[in-house]
Amino acid sequence: MRLSPDQWIFWQHGFLQLNATIVTTWGLMLVLVLGSWRITRKLTTDTTISRGQSALEVLVLGLKNQIQEVGLAQPEKYIGFIGTLFLLIAGATLFTIFPGYEPPTGSLSTTVGLALCVFAAVPLFGIQERGLGGFLKSYLEPTWIMLPFNIISEVTRTLALAVRLFGNMMSGSMILGILLTVTPFVFPMLMSALGLLTGMVQAYIFSILATVYIAAAARPEDKGEENG
Repeated sequence: MRLSPDQWIFWQHGFLQLNATIVTTWGLMLVLVLGSWRITRKLTTDTTISRGQSALEVLVLGLKNQIQEVGLAQPEKYIGFIGTLFLLIAGATLFTIFPGYEPPTGSLSTTVGLALCVFAAVPLFGIQERGLGGFLKSYLEPTWIMLPFNIISEVTRTLALAVRLFGNMMSGSMILGILLTVTPFVFPMLMSALGLLTGMVQAYIFSILATVYIAAAARPEDKGEENG
């Protein structure tokens, strides 16, 4: 039993290797790109719309509402990034219905990559909203003594994002693999359905945490406190 799709190697030459994580990640990205193109190429404002456009509108409106509830007043600026994170993680989970498929989120390299994307996006959005000086000033709040602790917080929450997603996805795959070897097929099927639900929840949590971090970095300065 493999603990990670990284261990499923298709080709290797020296230190270069093509493993299941790379194949499934690029395959998933291809499916998402082609699916997005197919759904959006015939968008219409008519009263009668396709099922694909209807599902897309529900997803986009749901993401916008979630982003606004977190505290970002202009969700259009962030929905591309947050939505991509959610779709990638959710898609990686949904494809587990196919036999032999191992989600790339079961690899620490994938979850670390996603967490680093959030780590890079937080200061980028923060500087865009508050300016370089305003963003750097946030590391000195509420007092300059907190500077090292705020920096450590940035690093540790990135690590927590990666490890949380990796741990939940890998543990689900391990439990399902063990059950398939020691029990009949009915119980593993139930666990597989539970794994799908868990994966969707993890996609939601990862996206919401990323939104919270961005909102904290991009929040406008309190003018009343400055004048006080």
